[in-house]
Amino acid sequence: MSHPSDPRPGATPRPPAGHSLRQRRAGQSRGEGHVLRAAQLPVSNETSAGGIAVKVEDGVALAACIGRRNRAGRLEWCLPKGHIEGVETPEEAAIREVAEETGITAEVIQAIGVIDYWFTGDDRRVHKVVHHFLLEAKGGIITTENDPDHEAEVADWIPVADLGSRLAFPNERKMAQVAAQLLAIPT
Repeated sequence: MSHPSDPRPGATPRPPAGHSLRQRRAGQSRGEGHVLRAAQLPVSNETSAGGIAVKVEDGVALAACIGRRNRAGRLEWCLPKGHIEGVETPEEAAIREVAEETGITAEVIQAIGVIDYWFTGDDRRVHKVVHHFLLEAKGGIITTENDPDHEAEVADWIPVADLGSRLAFPNERKMAQVAAQLLAIPT
């Protein structure tokens, strides 16, 4: 018996709602020009660390987050993070990056996950690994003034329960979900 979801010979599958479906011409590979260009670029590996620095105010858990402009000029909220420098451990880098990008001093509570992804820059392909930690905010005033790279435009406290709808990147939203579960916060 055939089910509606079964592929039929010669039929074009339906794309997910809201997405267009483009068929390739015979002999044309998927992303042909981009794949060839990317394959010719040198590859570099980058390791970063950061995380979710949390404080509790009036019974609400808040996370120190930063806002950066994307290439289109829109402000995107994300977790503070950056490259591991010298002989730093991922935990040390996370503490330093949170302090630099948000002005908040914090201590690591525990690791919450590692994100691993690829992207292509103008001159290279990058394999990026980011270690994320749950941290307890210990002091400081939330600010971007000490961000040495001036990547963060704004820093603010966002309720942990709202991170799933506020953070720009799906992989960071997953880290926020893990943190919320560890803190027993409904999302």
